[in-house]
Amino acid sequence: MSDDGGLWLLALGPAGGTALYWAIYRYYRNTDKSHAFERETKVDAKPVTGSERKVDTVTGTQATRIPGDNVKAYRQRVKRIRFDGPDG
Repeated sequence: MSDDGGLWLLALGPAGGTALYWAIYRYYRNTDKSHAFERETKVDAKPVTGSERKVDTVTGTQATRIPGDNVKAYRQRVKRIRFDGPDG
């Protein structure tokens, strides 16, 4: 085999690798099939409704624990409720 005949084989490696990478990229990304969300999805905006009533305020909290937490008794299980079925 001459030197000129093997040159195309050397060029085939990087070209084939690039083509394979591009094919896999296009297959998984679906860049040619994606839609434009901003154009194709219409959302009608409406005025904000609600009230200005203040519900609750927490300022200067001193409690370091939440009432009813299970930090110490983390293996405590919920009691099971017996279910007899629809007939009782």
